[in-house]
Amino acid sequence: MTTFSSHFFSAALELRTSLQVFIPDQVDEDKPMRLLYLLHGLSDDDTAWLTNTSLVRYAENRNIAIVMPQVHRSFYTDMRIGNRYWTFLSEELPALIHRWFRLPTEPENTYVAGLSMGGFGALKWGLNYPEKFAGMASLSGALDLVALRHQRPEMEVEMVPTFGSIEDMEGSMNDLVALLPKVASQDQKPRVLQLCGTEDFLYANNLGFKVAIEKTEFAYIYREIPGEHNWKYWDREIQTVLDWIDKKGVFA
Repeated sequence: MTTFSSHFFSAALELRTSLQVFIPDQVDEDKPMRLLYLLHGLSDDDTAWLTNTSLVRYAENRNIAIVMPQVHRSFYTDMRIGNRYWTFLSEELPALIHRWFRLPTEPENTYVAGLSMGGFGALKWGLNYPEKFAGMASLSGALDLVALRHQRPEMEVEMVPTFGSIEDMEGSMNDLVALLPKVASQDQKPRVLQLCGTEDFLYANNLGFKVAIEKTEFAYIYREIPGEHNWKYWDREIQTVLDWIDKKGVFA
């Protein structure tokens, strides 16, 4: 296997940032190469998936290249007070990855997934640019931030500088529940995999999102197993995500 660690200047962020890239050495020439953008959680960075899971071992024989960017505590958003992490993620990063590594750009071979804050980021990216992805997956994602902000007022200290008020967020590109019916009516939309542990503090939030998406026409798989909001669970379930990609979104 081959891993790259890159530090570079981002024009969108106007600062130096970093990313990790995994590219398999053993490639099956009869299968297409797939590209997975794999997003980190709130307290993590671009190295988190590599240092806390056996991701490389799980992915090395699957024809899946994996890109792991750094976005700090931004919620993958052009922050009200802060940097333009959404512009970096959705515009600058794919162009850089294609230029540097010549990895796939066609939607049918491109996926996005993430844990916790990264689960939100993954579905936000897929719902705002549904034509660019074959699938999007969330592990323990904070998928209904509007509801979560109402339920946990202590989050406002971090949420206001990031998103503005709750009223600013409702119905916006950051309101995943509001986006669901708008995107579901489109002909081209990603398949969705939603994973959450039954002991996770975001379990109820995930159940609420499950109710909302099941009212739509998405090709959707939900899976829950015992597990908490931790790396033991994510190390296990990233294998489920890779299996799902290998089986083109029909894994159950």
